[in-house]
This record gives sequence, C-alpha cells and structure tokens, in this order.
Amino acid sequence: MRPRIAIPVPHSGDPEYASRSLPQYERAVEKAGGEPVPIPLDKTPGEVMKLIEQCDAVLLPGSRADVDPAKYDAARQPHTAAPDPGRDTVDELLLQDAYNMRKPVLGICYGLQMLNVYRSGTLVQHIESAINHEAGRKVAVAHTVEVEPASKLAGIVGESHKVPVNSSHHQSAEVIGDGLRVVARSPEDGVVEAVEGTSPDHFVLAVQWHPERSIDEDEPSRAIFRALVEAAQARKSAQS
Repeated sequence: MRPRIAIPVPHSGDPEYASRSLPQYERAVEKAGGEPVPIPLDKTPGEVMKLIEQCDAVLLPGSRADVDPAKYDAARQPHTAAPDPGRDTVDELLLQDAYNMRKPVLGICYGLQMLNVYRSGTLVQHIESAINHEAGRKVAVAHTVEVEPASKLAGIVGESHKVPVNSSHHQSAEVIGDGLRVVARSPEDGVVEAVEGTSPDHFVLAVQWHPERSIDEDEPSRAIFRALVEAAQARKSAQS
C-alpha cells in the first residue's frame, strides 16, 4: 500500500485558488508514488485528527494568505495579507502530530513559513530586493537558489548546488525556528529559500519555491517529492 500524504486544502476562503492549486500537489505526490489525502479546513479538530492519524506524512502547500504576525509577536505591516485561521488550525494540528509521531514533513512556500513560525521562528513580512521573488507561476524560472553542500536537501537535488526555481512569495523566514537550519538561500540577496530539520531521525524539509509546478521538466523538483514519499514509506515499513 502506498504511503498516505496529508495535504491541507490550500485556502479556506478562496475556493477558486484552492481548487486550482491543490491538484498540482496531489499530482506531484502521485508521481512520486504516494497517495495524496486532502485535509478539509471546515471540520472540527477532532474530525481532522481522525484523518491525520491515518496518514504517514505531511505536505504543507502554498497559500494566498500570510501567517498572522501575532503568532510571532510582531505588528502587522501594510504589505501583509490577511491570515487564514482555518488553514492555520489544520496546519498546526498536522505539525503537532508529525512532530509527536515523527512523521515526515515537506513544506512549500507558505508551508515553510508556517513551519518556521510553529517552531518559534519569525518572518520577514515583505522582502525588499532587486530579485523578483514574486514572479509567479507564469515565469518558469524566477531566479536560482544556492544549496548548502552538506545538507539533506543537497543529497536530494543532486550535485548541482545552484538550482533554478519558480518563485511566488513576498515573505521569508527571518529568525529560524527551533530544530531547523537554513540549507538554501538566494545568492544575490541572502533570502532564506529552504530549511530542514536538525534531528537525524525525523525528515523535515521546507522550500520557499514551488517544485510542484515543474515536476514535468525538472528532476530536482521530482526528487523533492520522491524524498518525502520515500521517508514516509520507510517510516511506514518500520511501524509494521
């Protein structure tokens, strides 16, 4: 049986965005050999936990929302988008279960930011840079990221430590959360582009770009999803 990967619906208040973006993550998981399990945002915490308990790993996708700055003790700045409390509640339940049960975690874009804040980190609320981090889905390669050679991420994406990426974000990690470390940056401006967990027995990886958009063209993008599914399968096999 394929490992089951929990994916929260990307946004509780924008059904058009959610219905357009969720299938990309589901398809990426399926191509990597996993079974995507969408987690609705309109259920009670108890109902959500029943779904989560049946899953082997967590994928936190992007969102049009921004994490509520109150979660990291900051005042909201003018560029910061409205939060999505429904999404945040589900993400926090998923992360709590993943850390308690050592389930693999992959965060993408907003998912990285949510993970970092959950682990007591902070965010840059609006990036000021000559590099266009908000290029969007129509720009296949917005910029490159430089990957830390000794990192888990480097082992996933291969020998090339400069990876071309699609980019759709205006926030980034600032103070890095507990048990996480920076493993990729935008070389021109130093913006944090990936973090990973420091615990060797728990797969935790988050990237600020959107590999789900480039799985048909790009082997590093496919490899990121394969790594999540393989970690989920390894944990599943060890549990049985």
